[in-house]
Amino acid sequence: MPSDHGVVLCDGCHQRIRWAITVHGRRQAINADPDPKGNLAAHTDHTGTLKVRVLTKERPSLEHAEWQAMPHAATGCRGLQPRTSSRPGRRATVRYGTWRWGR
Repeated sequence: MPSDHGVVLCDGCHQRIRWAITVHGRRQAINADPDPKGNLAAHTDHTGTLKVRVLTKERPSLEHAEWQAMPHAATGCRGLQPRTSSRPGRRATVRYGTWRWGR
């Protein structure tokens, strides 16, 4: 059972979540408590970072100190969805600073 270190509340649904790093280096929110229905294997590496991998046909079982986790997005929370522009069809304006190339 993982400790409560790194547990935060989701902004959308106020459930307990943890932020983990995927195999590809992206952040993913997972439910804080182990779930036997989850499709992720989570573990804390030697630096204290929570890492997750998907349970696949090649590696279908938990290994060493891994625990089974559920992705938080799979629980139906809408608070983690990407934010969209309030004006559809318009691109974001890029504003350049005052820094200029020197000659």
